Amino acid sequence: MGERRKSILSPEEAAQLIPSGGTVTVSSSAAQLVPDKVLAGIEARFLATGEPKGLTMVFPVAVGDSFGTVGMDHLAYPGLIKRLIGGSYVNGPASKPAPKIYAMILNDQVEAYNLPLGVLMHLHRDIAAKKPGVITKIGLGTFVDPRDRGGRMNNVTPPDLIEVVQLRGEEWLLFRAFPIDVAIIRGTSADVNGNITTEHEGVTLAVLAQATAAHNCGGKVIAQVKRVVAAGTLDPQKVKVPGILVDALVVDPEQRQNTGIAYDPAISGEIRAAAFPVEPVPLGPEKAIARCALMQIRPGDIVNLGFGISSLVPQIAFEEGVFDRLNFTVEQGAVGGLPLSGFAFGASHNPEAIIDSPAQFDLIDGGGVTVGCLAFAEVDGSGNVNVTRLKAQPHVLAGAGGFINIAMGTRKLVYCGTLMAGGLDIRIEAGSVHIAQDGRFQKFVARVQDVTFNGRLAAEQGQEVWYCTERCVFRLTKDGLVLAEVAPGVDLERDIRAKVGFPLQVAADCRAMDARIFRTEPMGLAADWT
Repeated sequence: MGERRKSILSPEEAAQLIPSGGTVTVSSSAAQLVPDKVLAGIEARFLATGEPKGLTMVFPVAVGDSFGTVGMDHLAYPGLIKRLIGGSYVNGPASKPAPKIYAMILNDQVEAYNLPLGVLMHLHRDIAAKKPGVITKIGLGTFVDPRDRGGRMNNVTPPDLIEVVQLRGEEWLLFRAFPIDVAIIRGTSADVNGNITTEHEGVTLAVLAQATAAHNCGGKVIAQVKRVVAAGTLDPQKVKVPGILVDALVVDPEQRQNTGIAYDPAISGEIRAAAFPVEPVPLGPEKAIARCALMQIRPGDIVNLGFGISSLVPQIAFEEGVFDRLNFTVEQGAVGGLPLSGFAFGASHNPEAIIDSPAQFDLIDGGGVTVGCLAFAEVDGSGNVNVTRLKAQPHVLAGAGGFINIAMGTRKLVYCGTLMAGGLDIRIEAGSVHIAQDGRFQKFVARVQDVTFNGRLAAEQGQEVWYCTERCVFRLTKDGLVLAEVAPGVDLERDIRAKVGFPLQVAADCRAMDARIFRTEPMGLAADWT
C-alpha cells in the first residue's frame, strides 16, 4: 500500500509542480474553498526565482476575499500570469483599493476573459471527457458572444475561446476546450492515499471536475486540506475527489470556511441549527425592493438568488412567515436553507443539500429554476441589463459570474436595484417614498455599456421579466421596457421620466405599487398565499 501514499508538501514545494507556461485551474468562490497557502507558495517561489512564469489561470468563480488579502492577488505580478479565464473576479468594496489583479487587467498587463460561471464549470467536465468544448446558447446576444467582445476584458486579449456554430438549423456558442496542466483544489480532510472530503465546507464547487480534467490531461492535482488522516478512515460516501486523481497534499490547519467565518457547522450541513440567524431588515429602499421582488414569487417556487439586494429576499420571506413555502438555491450548489448575504454570499445556513456546482447549473441552464432574483448595474430601454462592469467604477463590478446562466435559463426574472446611484438618500416615511437627495448617476440609461442580459431575445423567447426599484416597477415587453407601477409619494415626471435615459413607455394599466411595501409592519403575505 506504500506506493499509494501521497506526498505532503510545503506550499513552496507544491509550487515546484507548476511549470512555466502552464494552464492552472483553481477552486474557490471568494474565500470559500480557496487554496490560499498554495497560491502564497507560488508567489514566494516566483519572487525568489522568477518561476513559474507565463501562467494561464482558470477559475470558474472569483478566487479570494474582497479585501485583497486572500486569493488571486498573490499572483498579481507582471510576468507570472499571461492569461486569466474567470467566471467572476473578486468584487472589492468601494471604500477599499481595487484588488491588484484589476490594475493588471485595466493596464493591459495580462490577457483576461470573463466567461459565464456555469459554462466554465461544465467546460472542466468536457475537458476531462476529451470533448471539443461546451456547446450552449448561454451567452448568445451578450458581451460573451464573439460578435460582440467574446468575453474579452481588455485590449490585449485575443478572440481565442468562443465561436458561433450552427446545429440543427439553430445558432449556438462553442466554448473551446483546452488542456489543463495543474489543478489546485481544496477540501477539509485527506487520507494518506489522497482521498478528499469537504465536511467543513459550505460548497463543493467543481473540485471533482477540475481534478479530473487535470488528471486526464496528464497534469498534476494539488489538494490543500485542513488535516490528513489514516487510510480507510474516511466515509467513501463523503469522498468528493478520489485519491487516484491527487498527486500532492498541502496542509493548512487554519483555513477558513468563508469571508468573516472561521467555521460554522450549520453552513457545511454537519448540524441543523435550531434557529436561522435572521435579523430584522430596517425599512428603507433595499427592504422595499426586496419586498417588491418577493411579491413576484409564488408558493413552491424554486428561487435562485444573485448577489446584492436580491439576497435579502429570503430574510423578507422569513419576516413574512412564508420562508418554508419557498425553495432557495444559489449557483455555488446549496439547495434550501437561508442563503448567506454580503461578502459571505455563495453558501447557505441549514442547507437541505449541497451539490456540485456543475450539477446546479444543469438545473439552471435547463429551466429547472422557476424564478431568478438578480441585481443590475445598468438597464436600457430595450430591457438589456449590465452587471459586468462600469468603466467609470472598475473596483465595483467584477464580471458576470452565474448571472448569464440564470438570466437565460430561468422562466421568470426579477431584477432588483435602485433607479439612481451615487449619493442617493431615500427615506420611507408614513407609507410613502421621500427622495431627500437623488443619485448622481443614472442606472436606467440610453444604452448599457455591456450587455449581460439581452432584453430583446428574452422577450422573443417569452420570458417574464420585471425590474423592481424603490420608486417604480418596469416590465419587459416585445416593445421594450414599460413602466407598470409607481410608488406612493413619487412623481412620475420629476422622479422617473426625468431620471431615465430613454423615452419612457407607460403601461395603459400603470398602477400604484402595493402600499404594504412601504409600511413598517409585515405585509401579511402569509394570509395572501393562504
